[in-house]
Amino acid sequence: MRFAAAFMGLVATITAGCAQAQSGKGDSAPGEVAGFDIAVFEVPAGSHPHDAAPGPEGQIWYTGQRNGTLGIIDIATGDVREVPLGEGSAPHGVIKGPDGMAYITDSGQNAIVRYDPASGKIDVWKLPEDSGYTNLNTAAFDGDGVLWFTGQNGIYGRVDPADGIVTVFKDPEGRGPYGITGTPNGEVWYSSLAGSHLGRINRADGSVTMIDPPDAGAGLRRVWADSKGDLWASGWNSGKLYRYHPDTGQWDQWKLPGEGAKNYAIYVDERDRVWMSDFTSNNTLVFDPARETFRAIPGSGPDAAVRQILGRDDEIYLPESGLDRVMLVRMEE
Repeated sequence: MRFAAAFMGLVATITAGCAQAQSGKGDSAPGEVAGFDIAVFEVPAGSHPHDAAPGPEGQIWYTGQRNGTLGIIDIATGDVREVPLGEGSAPHGVIKGPDGMAYITDSGQNAIVRYDPASGKIDVWKLPEDSGYTNLNTAAFDGDGVLWFTGQNGIYGRVDPADGIVTVFKDPEGRGPYGITGTPNGEVWYSSLAGSHLGRINRADGSVTMIDPPDAGAGLRRVWADSKGDLWASGWNSGKLYRYHPDTGQWDQWKLPGEGAKNYAIYVDERDRVWMSDFTSNNTLVFDPARETFRAIPGSGPDAAVRQILGRDDEIYLPESGLDRVMLVRMEE
């Protein structure tokens, strides 16, 4: 399915002056990647969009990490507005909750922030004072509607939106908790970049069971569950894509195309295709598990730095933090 002609006209306007996208294997003009429909939205200069997520229907949310905002893109018109999140804000991750609100990990405020798109109300739930600076990263909901989050300085935690009470736990191996995902059965796993392990959280008492990947020091940056409950993880140090089967304890692994790959983001879409970003080639890669093949989407300019990937239905959102842009992708088939 292709975007409407008016929408593609918006793409041409937005991408004017972006003559070519760097792919590492030759150049390609934005919006002209075979097999994909692509739109690129400029966001305010200096916002450094770190994560992007589905907002209300027809909108994309992103975190303006360097200007302390939640960005809101209207897909149909291309209009962009930003909502200030508070003094000292430096938001990292954003996801849409079961209640339709935006939940944000704000490392600058050392808090979980909730934004209500209906009223514009902002709630700020500070971490306990004795937590120190946690370098908050990413969040995910469990099957009971409780929000779990990670902090790179060695913590993970939870907050129940019903009461706003925040509880923090320490990773047994210290620094590193980064990506986090809920699974189809309502459980929560996180990945540790510095600790290079997966962690399965016991939601009852907050304890964690750690699982090591096949490669020591792989640098598991992000993790995402597919429809079967298998876990896909990005190996930042190893340049690999990993799949872990919790039922059997087995691992599968694939080396990313090219030399010196740096696998950052990870997301599994509704068809169980795996999306990831390679900082070395400046590509977003799409992996088909059935065929075990990769397809590449170049960034809209050099050093796009896609740090997280989320989506809705057939739409995939790529925040290009290095370019102050957000890319919207649809696969043609």
